[in-house]
Amino acid sequence: MARTNGHEVIPSAKRLIRSLRDMGYDFSTAVADLVDNSIEAGSTHVFINVEFNGDDSWVRIADNGIGMGVEQLQEAMRYGSQRDYDNEKDLGKFGLGLKTASMSQCQRLIVASRCDQNQKAIHAYCWDMDHVDLTNKWEIIQVPKKELKFILNHYLDTSTGTVVFWQRLDRILGYKHPYGDFAKKRLLSMCRDLEEHLSMVFHRFLAGEVPGKKLKIILNGNNVEPWDPYARQEVKTQTLDPIPIHLEHEGKTGIVILEPYVLPHQDDFSSRESFNRASGPKKWNRQQGFYIYRANRLIQSGGWCGLKTIDEHLKLARIAISFSPHLDEAFKINVSKMNVQLPVQIRDQMDNATKPVVKLAQETYRKSTQKTIDTKAVIYNPQSNVVKSDQHSIAQPKLDTLQQAAFTQNLMPNPPTTHYWTLDEIQTKLEFFANQDEKLVLVKVFNRLRENITSQKDMS
Repeated sequence: MARTNGHEVIPSAKRLIRSLRDMGYDFSTAVADLVDNSIEAGSTHVFINVEFNGDDSWVRIADNGIGMGVEQLQEAMRYGSQRDYDNEKDLGKFGLGLKTASMSQCQRLIVASRCDQNQKAIHAYCWDMDHVDLTNKWEIIQVPKKELKFILNHYLDTSTGTVVFWQRLDRILGYKHPYGDFAKKRLLSMCRDLEEHLSMVFHRFLAGEVPGKKLKIILNGNNVEPWDPYARQEVKTQTLDPIPIHLEHEGKTGIVILEPYVLPHQDDFSSRESFNRASGPKKWNRQQGFYIYRANRLIQSGGWCGLKTIDEHLKLARIAISFSPHLDEAFKINVSKMNVQLPVQIRDQMDNATKPVVKLAQETYRKSTQKTIDTKAVIYNPQSNVVKSDQHSIAQPKLDTLQQAAFTQNLMPNPPTTHYWTLDEIQTKLEFFANQDEKLVLVKVFNRLRENITSQKDMS
């Protein structure tokens, strides 16, 4: 076929950049995308600071990685930057993350970088929505040195690295002029969510489980601690043998590794605090299932990818699934690295591999420990108003409406039953449906009930 002369058609900058702001990021996932860049740059420390000051509120993400020279920085600021992502350990994907993640949350993005330990030269460029709207050009602005002092805050004084600075946080604060306690509380709440998200997504890096990539994240001056989905510090966590599954997709082959875990029964946790922490950001039921990792970075936390439905009896089952970036097409990773699909070719194998895990999780969930009443192995019969243990029956004062609801809304088996529900199980079940104020009431009610049971025991 004869070639014809082509004509380059450049997209409208102001329209496309605004469209790319809606890629599906929220505050936590946007910051996590920038931490990916810091890890790739060899950083050992990432400092995240969030400052509320009305219209002048800002977010800073600074690292001590290798940094970028002026040409590298200009290319990194390009939408769809030219870079080879064939390295199996790369966390990047499309050359869009820095820009789309940042601009999804703010209207002004500044990136400053230093790459030479022996020279203090720092280069900085800016994407500004007002400038793009005015010029309709794909044009970054060089940031003057006098503005850099506040932005950098000495982070690049003694080491190489990169600083990303967000201003005009319209998507984060949700107001054109964000002043007042409500906007401030909203930002504080988002920071708490961010800490939980980072501790989960990067837990392998934070715990030093990735060779050569020990990472520390400091959020507003506080260290982000890793959250282990598998509660491996608990003695009674059951670790099953890894399961390798061969995958071939469009000429690329690789091994997908399944690492199954069954967490302990509630009574077998070392403490109630450990049990509550193991419940995770989304709490027990929604944290069951698959934990999918790409290059050791968590992409999906919980859920069964359509192989099973969420089930109370499966809440102790958690399975790590790991694959390398060269299998991205098979798993259909999206730009924000938030969505993933199990490849059709291995769904049956995955289903078969999870059956023994599910069976063990069900058995562990249903087990009834033969302990004294001090371990709270009790069941309440609302008809007879009696709390039963494996030692004796204790008549109880009539419970209030909230407590009665636990037994009348099918939240526990109707007696007689072979399974004894503990008070902790009942309380956890109710807390799952309760709002924050109701949870405080539940804690007080169940503490009174436990004290009453103990006092009745002492009298008998």
